Amino acid sequence: MQLSELHIVPTLEKPIRFQEYAVGIFKTIPTKSGIKKAVKKEIIFIDGILATTSKYIVGREKIELYQLTTENTFKRLKLDIEVLFEDDDLAIVYKPAGVLVSGNKFVTIANALTQNLTKSSKANAVKPQPIHRLDYPTSGVLLVGKTSTAILELSNLFKNKKITKTYFAVTVGKMNSKGNINLKIDNKEAITDYEVQESVPSNRFDFLNLVKLLPKTGRKHQLRIHLSSIKNQILGDKEHGDESLMLNGKGLYLHAYSLKFIHPFTKETVFVSKQLPKKFTKIFSNTPHLKTTPL
Repeated sequence: MQLSELHIVPTLEKPIRFQEYAVGIFKTIPTKSGIKKAVKKEIIFIDGILATTSKYIVGREKIELYQLTTENTFKRLKLDIEVLFEDDDLAIVYKPAGVLVSGNKFVTIANALTQNLTKSSKANAVKPQPIHRLDYPTSGVLLVGKTSTAILELSNLFKNKKITKTYFAVTVGKMNSKGNINLKIDNKEAITDYEVQESVPSNRFDFLNLVKLLPKTGRKHQLRIHLSSIKNQILGDKEHGDESLMLNGKGLYLHAYSLKFIHPFTKETVFVSKQLPKKFTKIFSNTPHLKTTPL
């Protein structure tokens, strides 16, 4: 057998059964059922002794995963994710445009979290899970829970509107400097505040605007629908706008810029942001280090 992966257990709050602890420690075995199969095949060792699912992990153990043949390995997703914030309870990562958060596809942020985050040392650690969603063409910050309690608490923060989300979009056409859009989506309340940060004239689009967006609710496609409703669609929005108002190959100009909330366990304020993509900053002259590109 050949050594495939090695994991050193950090200091733990309290002992935990290996079957529960091992979920997520190996990049090639992301599930509990996979751990059970590997134990049955006798390819996992704990401090040099064959592992059992019932063994309790107390901290500082050396856990080794061996490989019998290439056919016995699990298909591995190779997707590097930028981690903007991480502790034992939660993480905030950057989702690039053009990647699904979750779903039935193999290449998703959810499937890549285990290999990019450090497994929580807490007894209720689980496979990291996104707390909210971002559309496939949207880039930006994404909140992730690393324990069962954190997932519940963070979900409640979203439900109770205790997390402030800030987005930026590039919109098309002449636009009021600020405003409030209150338009139901699927018969549910949907509210968005907006403020134009900069506008530039455009031969093709009349005006392009860099707009700061503060959604007060979280309906599906809310920002895209709301901006289209006031005749200022987001540049690149094929689903809720005029398909002729596109830049080929540039996608949707919508970016989840920041998240701000009170950490449910440390009670400290967490504020994490991710700078605007270059495709945004190339358009506006007042954006640091970049000049206006005529469109």
